[in-house]
Amino acid sequence: MRIATLSLVMVSLFSATALAQSLAVEEARVRAVPPGSPTTAAFMDLTNPGETDLALVGAVSPLAGTLELHNHVMVEGVMQMRQVEEIPLPAGETVRLAPGGWHLMLFDLARTPLEGERATFTLTLDNGETLTVEAPVTRVQPMEMQGDGQHGSH
Repeated sequence: MRIATLSLVMVSLFSATALAQSLAVEEARVRAVPPGSPTTAAFMDLTNPGETDLALVGAVSPLAGTLELHNHVMVEGVMQMRQVEEIPLPAGETVRLAPGGWHLMLFDLARTPLEGERATFTLTLDNGETLTVEAPVTRVQPMEMQGDGQHGSH
């Protein structure tokens, strides 16, 4: 009985460590675009359940020749999209990638993603971890925009 209890405790500790190093991805989607469009964007909610801050530092997709991390910022009263080096993922918080805020830009599309299809991309975190995400291609509604373009807890 003691060995079984010890084994259960060890498995629980290992599971907690694995979870702490993970990132939960929810509501992932890729914007449907008109035929011939050379770009699209991907959005999602990224939850860092751990106790250590992380950052999204890169992404790749077979759908895009180039995939960049972006944010919208206000510059002299004009909203501008800017490439960023990383998207911060504070410990214990959810960061929403949404129109008007943080997002992934897919450039030089290999083909036009069709509504209803699924797109795959791989996210890279600053700790070296990678996550493969499969997301539906959908119409993205303007009401999904987030006002501050930053993050917030759910």
